[in-house]
Amino acid sequence: MTSRDAMEGRQSGDGAAPGDGYSIQFTAVRKMIDPLEESVVAARMVKDHKDRLAAHLQGNATFEILNSGKGFLSAWGYGMGQVAEHADEVVARLHEVIAAYILADLLAVENFSPTPDNISKLPVGSVGKWTWDHVGKPTFDPPKTLLQEEWPPDPTEVSA
Repeated sequence: MTSRDAMEGRQSGDGAAPGDGYSIQFTAVRKMIDPLEESVVAARMVKDHKDRLAAHLQGNATFEILNSGKGFLSAWGYGMGQVAEHADEVVARLHEVIAAYILADLLAVENFSPTPDNISKLPVGSVGKWTWDHVGKPTFDPPKTLLQEEWPPDPTEVSA
């Protein structure tokens, strides 16, 4: 199975087995990035403006509600800051993985797995591409078998 087949969800004629490649829909992954980035913006706004939100409670709440509300907004603001920080890392990693899959597909790397080691083996720039073409291609680490499950039997196949 080529990586292009895997990206488009096609299987080879003799059937795919665990580890025969990965199926990734770039458009689906890209569609996740925009809402995730928008959520990061919203989370940062909560973190940065928690005091302004608490100010709305000042004239409209009893002492108990005011203190509880301020405590909640402080904790919520901190939590939203943590969410934003980690989501930024997820977005950056998604962009890196998409680029690695596209490059691996263009270079016809079979069964590419976007581990940090494999991503670092992809050629970067014209010198990297020249080295890839003239010196040799590196050996990529296979997908981890530990995380693979057996495919269930295909109910459409007729046993002889």
